[in-house]
Amino acid sequence: MDLPSTLFGQGDDLTPLQMGFRAFSLYFFAIILIRISGRRTFGTKTTYDNVVAILLGAILSRAVVGASPFWSTVTAGLVLVCLHRLLAWLTFRYHNVGRLVKGKELLLYSDGEFNYQNMRRCSISERDLKASIRLSANTNSYDKIKEIYMERSAKLSVIKID
Repeated sequence: MDLPSTLFGQGDDLTPLQMGFRAFSLYFFAIILIRISGRRTFGTKTTYDNVVAILLGAILSRAVVGASPFWSTVTAGLVLVCLHRLLAWLTFRYHNVGRLVKGKELLLYSDGEFNYQNMRRCSISERDLKASIRLSANTNSYDKIKEIYMERSAKLSVIKID
């Protein structure tokens, strides 16, 4: 038996030491993947970025427990992160790609009028909007609010009247 097989093991019959070595190795590999994918993947927490984070965790966990071959799983994680980085670059470079992947902001309230069609699309109520103006604009009245948007990140932005 060679050293890599002894350290990493194979299949379902991994010893605690082998799983520990796999976890140790994958920890540092995950840090490298995070650096490759860029800060936004784990910093902005948009829906788009959360999908990558969840998938990466699911893929790498298979390598720790031996559910999939170690090096194949590592390769799959690397491909996922590189694809995410490429898509992030494409959305930065080409507006239409960004709109396709991330969507667009939606106007929910403007100059005293609610846009109920967009509110339904976002599954957000008037009470939710009221909470957003209390949290964002520090007011409980729409009198001081010009517009409210659901941004591409799914966060609400409130624009006050000057």
